[in-house]
Amino acid sequence: MPNQLANETSPYLRQHKDNPVDWYPWGPAAFEEAKRRDVPVLVSIGYSSCHWCHVMAHESFEDPDMAKAMNDRFVNIKVDREERPDVDAIYMQATQAMGNQGGWPLNVFVTPDGLPFFGGTYWPKYDHPPMPGFQRVLATIAAKWREDRENLLQGGQKVADYLQQSAEATPPRSPVTPELLTQAVDALEQQFDPERGGFGNAPKFPQPSTLRFLLRHYYRTKDTRALRMAEMTLDMMAAGGIHDQLGGGFSRYSVDERWHVPHFEKMLYDNAQLLDLYTELWTITKDDLYRDVASGIVAWLSREMQTEGGGFAAALDADSEGVEGKYYIWSAAEVDQLLPAETADLVKLHFGITDPGTFEGKTVLSVVRSVEEIAEHTGQDTDAITSTFSEAKARMLEVRQQRVAPGRDDKVIAGWNGLMIHALSHAGIAFQQPDWINMAGKAADFILQNMRNEDDSIARSWNSGQTRGDGVLEDYACMAYGLVELYAATGNRDWLNHGSDLLEYAWKHFPHDSGVGFYDTSDTAENLITRPRDLTDTAVPSGNGVMAEMIFVFGIMEQKVEMIEASAGLIESLVRPMGDYPLFMGQFLSVAQRIVESPRELVFAGNPSSERITTLRYAAGSQHEPLLVVGYNDPGDPGAGKRFPMLSERPVVDDGAAYLCQDFTCLPPVTTGDKLVEILNS
Repeated sequence: MPNQLANETSPYLRQHKDNPVDWYPWGPAAFEEAKRRDVPVLVSIGYSSCHWCHVMAHESFEDPDMAKAMNDRFVNIKVDREERPDVDAIYMQATQAMGNQGGWPLNVFVTPDGLPFFGGTYWPKYDHPPMPGFQRVLATIAAKWREDRENLLQGGQKVADYLQQSAEATPPRSPVTPELLTQAVDALEQQFDPERGGFGNAPKFPQPSTLRFLLRHYYRTKDTRALRMAEMTLDMMAAGGIHDQLGGGFSRYSVDERWHVPHFEKMLYDNAQLLDLYTELWTITKDDLYRDVASGIVAWLSREMQTEGGGFAAALDADSEGVEGKYYIWSAAEVDQLLPAETADLVKLHFGITDPGTFEGKTVLSVVRSVEEIAEHTGQDTDAITSTFSEAKARMLEVRQQRVAPGRDDKVIAGWNGLMIHALSHAGIAFQQPDWINMAGKAADFILQNMRNEDDSIARSWNSGQTRGDGVLEDYACMAYGLVELYAATGNRDWLNHGSDLLEYAWKHFPHDSGVGFYDTSDTAENLITRPRDLTDTAVPSGNGVMAEMIFVFGIMEQKVEMIEASAGLIESLVRPMGDYPLFMGQFLSVAQRIVESPRELVFAGNPSSERITTLRYAAGSQHEPLLVVGYNDPGDPGAGKRFPMLSERPVVDDGAAYLCQDFTCLPPVTTGDKLVEILNS
């Protein structure tokens, strides 16, 4: 018999609707029931594509005896962390404050008032030293609640006090200097893996915010160390098993140092940021590898992640048929059976396909030998080998698609879509792919039509025709980030207006009490035990960090000094952690590049859809200009300059022109792509 999750829209919650555990969704009903019964609450947090969440569900939550112990002793709440990032952030920080490791599944025991007093991640069903079994954990917590409740409550209050102090604390401000940014690069170089790329040891994550900072630092300083670290990391990832060599796109992280065996779930936010990075690296190097990787991400996105209406789904699961990675791995025998013998031998050389393989008896595909190495080894022409591989990969992908596919989490998350809207717009201009820009526009329309309220507030997620959760700071900032780039790619001021409206709402409803930065939740959101504020990057850039960038950019466009000063004030309050912990501060460091560099504005004067302006737009997009603020003086839109003064006083010349401005001075207008490229690079 289904439990109380049966009517939820979250795929993760619905995965648990038939558990014998009497799960509640997050809400007052669960806490009222805990008060009535005088029992603690177990808050279990995860997400649909989380492998270890599935493992714990199969071992414990589907077991009738374990479920009886949970139901008898606790009120049990299931939370989708992607739907309620505020709840997840609070209880993750609480668990870590208790000295325990964070991660998912996250299982936290709280009082009927929501105070956390014990937490952990995955527990096996029975004791598995050094980990206690979940059975033992449940019994111990229940006994402590009966026999030593006062200590539990005191501990919970201490944790809550710590969370409150952390959310309220604001570091003193210090000047942002070029030396700070060099110091951050120095620190990153110490953590860089010079043989395999990336930072630190296994498990190895892409760290896109860090890589973005390094590419921006290279733009501003031409420090080749920054470019080398970013380029090597992205090269190794592109060749590795973390990259889906057949279908495009990237898995969430690698369990080893070599980027070879991934944790196979694919997240929208990772692929959005990586599409941005490979596009940016192409603008520097013009290496076709990066164009191909970017094209592969978009092909995967179009094939597997678009929902009806144009929004993008949140994630693909790691598992299929209950087995992690089964959909993606290959045996030598499967390749031999599928392809002609000579082709099969080349493919096995290229991807390192062997028996007994590299994962669960089969092989995770990665580029072990390049086309050039195989050409040298076999004496064949590189073009012929490339053509052979293209046909072989298409055939392998066709056959793979006949396998049981991993489950898809159909939630459309506002902030993650904002990141992808930005990436598609950026890549569409750089690679002159208008269809990619159209994909971005459809996603933006979907969010604005289905997830925005009349007061310009937005929902966190949408699924099955229903929204869930209030938008958090990340959603407002990342949607503005996407919309301003979509405007830059199209010249359609509606996108800019919508971005400005979202930013204005966040400016009004999210400001921190100190006057520096923002809370992660709105002043209209549900009251939790504290109002969270995260000032570090995770797999997704910090909402505060993206907000700092957006208020800087819109401050330039709207010529509002208070917005630019607010951005600078937030960055100045984080100077010390940016220098000491750059691996977790990449987005803030990227904004710091804007603060130490005089902003440059590029205004296209003319009809945005004209051939002249399109040519100029593509010319600018092919260059490495990550700090440029782009706008349009459209003669058919005379009101643009009133809301966005940056766009005014740029007269149309001939059929259209481009004005490059810096320090309140504009160069003479240019009317050809070659001339625009010349002045951008001068």
